[in-house]
Amino acid sequence: MGSRREMKQRVAHTVKWCAIDRSVNVVLNIVTGIALANILPREDFGLVAAVLVFQAFAAIFVEGGFATALIQKKRISRKEYSSVMWFNLAIAAAVYIIMYVAAPLIAKVFDNDVRLIPLARVMFLTFVINASAMVQTSRLYKLMEVKTVAATNALATIISSVVAVVLAIGGFGAWALVWQAVSLAAVKSGALWAATGWRPKRYFSLADIKRFFKVGSGMLGATFLNVLFGKIYGLLIGNRAGILPLSYYGQADKWSTMGVSTLLNTMTSSFLPALSAYQDNKTEYAAATAKMNRFASYIIFPCLGLAIVIATPLFHVCFGTKWDPAIILFQLLLIRGIFSSMSSIYNNYIIARGHTKLIVTTELVRDIAAAIAIFITLPYIDITTPQEPTKGITILLWGQIAASAISWIITMVYAARLSWRRWWEFLSDSIPYAAISIMAFIPGVMLSKLIENNLLLLVTECITATGIYLVVNALFGSKIQKDVFDWILKRKKD
Repeated sequence: MGSRREMKQRVAHTVKWCAIDRSVNVVLNIVTGIALANILPREDFGLVAAVLVFQAFAAIFVEGGFATALIQKKRISRKEYSSVMWFNLAIAAAVYIIMYVAAPLIAKVFDNDVRLIPLARVMFLTFVINASAMVQTSRLYKLMEVKTVAATNALATIISSVVAVVLAIGGFGAWALVWQAVSLAAVKSGALWAATGWRPKRYFSLADIKRFFKVGSGMLGATFLNVLFGKIYGLLIGNRAGILPLSYYGQADKWSTMGVSTLLNTMTSSFLPALSAYQDNKTEYAAATAKMNRFASYIIFPCLGLAIVIATPLFHVCFGTKWDPAIILFQLLLIRGIFSSMSSIYNNYIIARGHTKLIVTTELVRDIAAAIAIFITLPYIDITTPQEPTKGITILLWGQIAASAISWIITMVYAARLSWRRWWEFLSDSIPYAAISIMAFIPGVMLSKLIENNLLLLVTECITATGIYLVVNALFGSKIQKDVFDWILKRKKD
C-alpha cells in the first residue's frame, strides 16, 4: 500500500513538472510563433516546412526507438547507457552525411527550389545535436526528475526564441526559423550535459545495443509509419500544390501539433514509467489504465474541442487575416488530434507491457486506411477557389481523420486486452467527458453569431465553455475532477 502511495505521489510530482514544462514552452512558443508569423513572409514557412518533412524521417533512424526502450527497461547500467549513446551519435553522424549529400534531391521534389539546399544542410544539424543528449533526457524521465528537463527546455526555448525574432527583424527570412531550431537543440543539449552530471564511459557493447533494439524496434517501425503518414501530406502538398499552400498547411500543423503534443507529452511522460511498475500485476494494471483513461479524456476532449470552437477568433486576434486559409486546416487537424491522442495513450499501455511490436500492427491498420484515403483524394489536392484556397487540402485531411479514427478503434481493442479489460470498458471511460465537452461548446458556437469583436468573442467563448464543463462535471460527481482539485488544493496548503 505504501509503495502504491509513493508511486502515486511520484506520478503526481512528475505530472506537475511536465505540466509546468509544457506550459512554459507553449507560452514561449506561442509568443515567438505569433511574432514570426506576422514578421516573415508566408512563403518562408513553406520552405522550412518542406525541409522538416525530410528531417522528420532522418530523426527516426537516429533515435531508433532507444528512448522508449530506456524508459521501459526496469534496470539499466551505466555501461548500457554508454553503449546506447555512442551508437546513437554514430548513427546521427552517418545520417547527417547522407542527408547533406542528398540535399539537391530534396530541392528537386519541390519544383527544383534551390533555396532549400543550404536551409536543409544547416537544419539537419539538429538531429545530430539532439542525439548527444538523448540518454540524458531518457534517464531523467525514467527517474521522474522532470524538473531538470523543464528547466533546460525553458532556457533553450527562451534563447532560441530571441535568436529567431532578432534574425527575422534583421531580414534573414527563412534562416530565422532554421537557426531557431539549431540553437534550441544546441542549448538544450548543452544544458542537459551540464545539469545531469552523467558522463558516458569509454565502453561499447553490440550485445547491449541488440537487447535495447529488440524492445525499441517495435517502436521504430511504428514511429516510421507514423511519421510517413504524418509528413507525407506536407510532401504531397508541396509537390503538387506548391510552397505557398504548404505554408498554410505548415502553420495549421504547427499550431495544432503544439496543442496536441502539449497535452499528450504531459501525460505520457508520466504514464509510461508508472504503468511499467505495474506491468505484472493484473488488478493494479487494470485499475491504473481505467484511471488514466478517465484523466486523459477529462483533459483531451475539452481542451482540443475548445480549440476547434475558438479557432477563427483566435487566428484573427493573433494574425489578423494573413493566415485565414489555414483556419479550417487547423480545425481538421485538431479533430484528427483527438483520435491520435487517445491512440497514443493506449499505445503506452501496450509499451508498458513490453509488446512494442504490436504497435506496428495497430499503426499499419491506420496507414493502410490512410494510403487508401490518399489514393482517393490525391487528384483533388491542388483544387483552389478564391474563397477556399486550401479546398483540396481539406479533402485530403478528411481522409487523414478517417484513418486516425480507424487506428483509434483498433488500438483500443488491443490495449484493452493487454490491460485485462474489455474494449467497451475503455470506451465507457471516455464517453461521459466527450458528451459533457460537446454540451459545453454549444453556447460558444451560438455566441459567435452574436459577438463581432474577435477578442471579446474569444474570451467569452473560453470562459463560458470552461465554466459549463466544470459545473456539469461537478453536478455529475466526476471523481477525476474532484481528485484534480483536491490535489491542487492540497499542494497549495503544503
